[in-house]
Amino acid sequence: MSAAEPTPSAPVDATEDGVGWRRMHPVTPLLKGWKVVVAVLVVGWAQVGDDLRHVADVLGGHGWMFALGGLVLVALVAVTWSGIAWRATRFAVTDEAVHIRQGVVFRQQRQARLDRLQAVDLVQPLLARLVGLAELRLEVAGGSGSRVSLAFLRESDAVALRAELLALAAGLRRPDAAGPAATAPVGSSSVPGPVPVGAGGATARVAAPAFETAPEQVLYELPMPRLLVSIALSGGTLWLAVGLVALVVAAVSGAPAEALFSVVPLVFGLASWFWARLNGAATFRAATSPDGIRLRHGLTETRSQTVPPGRVQAVRLSQPLLWRGKDWWRVQVNVAGYGAEGQSRESETVLHPVATRDEAMTALWLVLPDLGVDDPRAAVDAGLSGLDDAGGYTAAPRRARWVDPVGWRRHGVLVTRRALLLRSGRLWRRLDVVPHERTQSLGLEQGPIQRRLKVASVVAHSTPGPVTPRVEHLDAMAASALLDEQAARARQARRAAGPEQWMRSR
Repeated sequence: MSAAEPTPSAPVDATEDGVGWRRMHPVTPLLKGWKVVVAVLVVGWAQVGDDLRHVADVLGGHGWMFALGGLVLVALVAVTWSGIAWRATRFAVTDEAVHIRQGVVFRQQRQARLDRLQAVDLVQPLLARLVGLAELRLEVAGGSGSRVSLAFLRESDAVALRAELLALAAGLRRPDAAGPAATAPVGSSSVPGPVPVGAGGATARVAAPAFETAPEQVLYELPMPRLLVSIALSGGTLWLAVGLVALVVAAVSGAPAEALFSVVPLVFGLASWFWARLNGAATFRAATSPDGIRLRHGLTETRSQTVPPGRVQAVRLSQPLLWRGKDWWRVQVNVAGYGAEGQSRESETVLHPVATRDEAMTALWLVLPDLGVDDPRAAVDAGLSGLDDAGGYTAAPRRARWVDPVGWRRHGVLVTRRALLLRSGRLWRRLDVVPHERTQSLGLEQGPIQRRLKVASVVAHSTPGPVTPRVEHLDAMAASALLDEQAARARQARRAAGPEQWMRSR
């Protein structure tokens, strides 16, 4: 921990109820207002994009001036409203929670408890990065809408605040500071100093104890050539090539403009998918620190994620068919809070976009250092590419071939002292790993054909996310026994699990 002079980037209101409230950076309204303009353009294109000739007639003469004037008016209204919303939004940090007040017509105050903090992301969209600002996103265990966003802060302040929140969530406490204002820092100081407030012209003395950013050790990085080849070997790229060929053929054959534009949405959608995959996984790097797992990635929008230890609920290692020759794997995780947001992107739940087998295992050890078997490498290898009972897995019986003639030999489950491993997929290989203490609930499913064949499927329910752990077509009696035994193991593991505030006991 260190002390330095405070460097606030936004006005600080006088303390209220023992809490010092702060506003976001004053440039925030400009960074948020442009999104409204983009939305208007997208809606307008969706309405008139199919009749380009009519649009050309309307914009002929002085029509384009009226359209441009309307767009400028929309931009002014959007920025003005964003400014009003900025004035009404304040936040504060205490030892127990992050508080945020917002709303112009309808006021609301939210509280994100630090002991429920799942992850802290530092996000920099392109425009924010150009002016040195960043958004801090707090993922809190809860339902939809539990995410807390602090947008936008000066980048240095966002980094300092993230380190402080992670330390407080881990169970550490600030050094003793005099006065109630000690609970409202965002800078990096334990020395009080005068800070100007907004319109009132008064000042508030804000103590700013902070925590140093924990050191980190880089474990793996994703080379750009590997990422490009992996995208080229994906199904989306094949469909994009088909769409482009169809567009060229239609143009050469003299198809009408309306027919050409009917193909554009398909090509645009596939190109958007390609760009999202490239933009989200580029410059990917993973490191370990006392705070947890640190992930950095992104081109135009950079993201720095910190997932505290023990907050990952499940892990999936998957391999598309076209990646098998390279033996590449995609590692995804379920983290409480990420999957609850409908707008969450795929890149937020990736532990490694394109991993070699060794890197995939390293990513798994980040989440579960002790798999609870004498030879963890052999157990994971059998889960990734093994068949039948290889590696000690309980496999689907031979009669399961009647309901899954292609993949029945890949279905299997392995129970270790620490986790449940579920193996599936002959063409698209998958291995799901669920720590016993993270098992939310268990289910047994059996359709009419399965019932006649005396097989059943076991489902291990997890938090929302890309991983849906299940194993198909096990022997019915073995599946029933697994259900009862796993429920008992999960209860015992939760009782023995360490505290959520993992550094408090150190």
